[in-house]
Formats: sequence, structure tokens, C-alpha cells
Amino acid sequence: MKTITIIGTQWGDEGKGKLTDILAEEADLVVRYQGGNNAGHTIVFKGQKHALHLVPAGVFRPQTQCVLASGMVIDPVALADELKQLEAAGVDTSSVVVSDRAHVILSTHRTLDVAMEAAREDRVGTTGKGIGPAYADKAARHGLRMVDFVDETRFKQTLEAYLNVANRMVKAYGATPCSAERILRDTAEARRLIAPRLKDTSVYINRALDAGKKVLFEGAQGTMLCLDHGTYPYVTSSSPTAAGVPLGAGVPPQAIKTVLGITKAYTTRVGEGHLPTEIDGDIAHAIRERGREYGTTTGRPRRIGWLDAVVLKHAKRISGITHLAVMLLDVLRGVHPLSICVGYRLDGDIIDWIPASVDDVARCEPVMITMNGFDDPLDDVKTFDDLPKNAQAYVKKIAELTSTTIAFVSVGPDRDQTIRLVDNLWEG
Repeated sequence: MKTITIIGTQWGDEGKGKLTDILAEEADLVVRYQGGNNAGHTIVFKGQKHALHLVPAGVFRPQTQCVLASGMVIDPVALADELKQLEAAGVDTSSVVVSDRAHVILSTHRTLDVAMEAAREDRVGTTGKGIGPAYADKAARHGLRMVDFVDETRFKQTLEAYLNVANRMVKAYGATPCSAERILRDTAEARRLIAPRLKDTSVYINRALDAGKKVLFEGAQGTMLCLDHGTYPYVTSSSPTAAGVPLGAGVPPQAIKTVLGITKAYTTRVGEGHLPTEIDGDIAHAIRERGREYGTTTGRPRRIGWLDAVVLKHAKRISGITHLAVMLLDVLRGVHPLSICVGYRLDGDIIDWIPASVDDVARCEPVMITMNGFDDPLDDVKTFDDLPKNAQAYVKKIAELTSTTIAFVSVGPDRDQTIRLVDNLWEG
């Protein structure tokens, strides 16, 4: 099987969209297997910036089929709006198909998301898009799926039964109940646009694999936001790891071959939760502005930290990462010195793993090494050997600390500003 799985190794926003866009040129299918429109990819090429929240980044490659798989939770109105915006920009979206088993996000989910976050003493930092409540409904076995949504008669029946339960919770949080009539009205156009795109995407993807097609699995968010293996409770409601692919896409585990971990040359995080290598002041401000570190979905400023090798090794262990892509190396130009976390000091011991308790994580002191920075601009660098020597050393140190091959180095926002170090990742 010829597959590549793209995994965020940090707290999301690592630059997965750019690598998905690049590898989609070689792929027959790009599959988004989890999450919803709480995530965002920013793709830049030919001077144009495109923000995606649901549609896979492969949509910009005319020969590539794009799949929203069953592990996702999908806001149909948001999806319809995104498809219309892409079409208005001249992008052909006919390649986008949607799983009939994917769960639907409704206004009740968004209402509950905001109300529940407001009621918490310890805020998680949710985007308010309804992701968590939709996954909760899925687990509670009274959520609605796309197969229900596109049939107006069926949707009306299931919606009324669903609201009998959901509105009780909405009222309990002091929020305004949602009406079936308004939901039906607000989603009517989305239902018409999405209905022709529905497929059993598990069958669709597996047939492509059986035919020897190249399939790219695209994750959202990052490993440290994994519901099981992230910094719980400051996590998302699904698993962005490679382990989430078989379940979310409906493929066998042995379909996971090459796993490409995406890491920034530094670390960022949006929302609440601990960030062991977090920095403030002029350096953090300079990195944030140069790297345009503001959330694609929320616009919130991202918190900035030094690169954390403990986090990278955690991600490698969980997802079986075979290669790394180092993104936004150019953002570190002019930063002296550069620092990397190589371990945590916890209660007098040095550890190289992530504690389960957030209280323990809060007590971790990063053990840092420093390296010489670089001043030369990287915008026009085409090969690794043409990078400044100190930039080369920094990338090599990441490979050494993680015992992982570096496959890509990004030196600017455009798709062409990417150095490729491994020619063929499709052979596993």
C-alpha cells in the first residue's frame, strides 16, 4: 500500500497544510480523518493565501480526490460556505466527497460548546465550534450522521427526537433552546450542496488502496491535543495521531506506512494548558509577528516556546513517525542564541517523557541546550547545503535528538519555498 500519513507533532498549527498541498501533487486521494472546522490550514502559492477548515488541502491539485471521512464531525453550513468560497476563487471542488457516516454539527452543539466553556472554572480554550459536544453525542449514541442529514424527511424525524434530548442540556446551562424549524431552514442549502457528494468513504478509500493508488492521510491539530495522549483536559475531542487513521478513515491498520511528523522549528500553542518551553518578551513577539502566529480558525495570538524535543519524541513513539518535516525555519533568522529543550527536571529527576498529570507537567522545568543562530535570509535557498551552516546544524540537531530522518525543511510560506531531502516517501 502506498500511503503517507501527515501528523502534527506539537499542539497543532505546525504547517501540515503546506506539506499536504505539496504531497497532494503526487497523491491520488487526500483523506481528512478526524476533527472538524476547529482546525485550519493556510495554503500560500502564487502570492495567494487560502484558509481551509474542513476541505483537505489537496483540493488545489486538480487530479487529486479529496475525502472527508467518517471520523470527522462536520458543520454542514460551514462546509457549504467553504466550498462556495473556493469555487468563487476559481478552485474546482468537484473532487470533494463526504462520508455518509460522518457526524453532523448543529447549532445545539455550538450553543452547548460556548455555554459549557463559560460554566467551567478551569477553561479548556475551546473554539466554540461545537466539536466536543458533537463527539460527545456520537459517543452517547444519539448524534446525527450525514446519511440522516441529506434526506429531508429522515432528517426532520431524527432531528425532533434529537432535540428532545439535546435541548434539555441546553436549558440546563441557561442557554436558549434550538428549534427544529430554524435548523431545517438554516441547513437547507447545505443539504442540497452536500447530498451529491456523499459516499461510503471506507469503501472508496480501500478500493483506491487495492488499486495501488497513492493515498495521503491528513491529520488536524497535533499530537499534544490528542484526547488520549495529549495534555488532558486541554485537548481536542478526537485523536490526531496515526492511530486515529484506521478508525477514522475505515482502513486496516497495516495501511499506515510512511508517517511524516510535522514540527515547527519552535513551538506554539493556542488556548489554555501548560507549555513547558514558553517564552515571553521581545523574542516571543518577534517570532509571533514574523511567523504570523495567529490562529487560522480563531485569530487568537499563539503562545510561543522554544523547540521541545521531549514533545517530538512523545509524538514519534505514539504515531510511529518515520520522517520529520521542519517548518518555519526562516522565522528564527536573527534569533540568538537558539534553544532546544532536551528533557524535563521533575522533582529532582531528569525525564524525557510527558507526565500524565497536568499538575506534574506544570512542575516540569525544561532542560535546555543552546545553539548559534543565523542571520542570512532563507527565502531563496533551494538546497540543504545552501542553508547557513548554523541553520544546517540546528536541523541536524533535531534529527539527532529524535533519531528521525528529516524529509523536508520549509524556508518560507510559499509551496516552492520547501527543501526536499527525501525523494520518495511512498514506498513505506
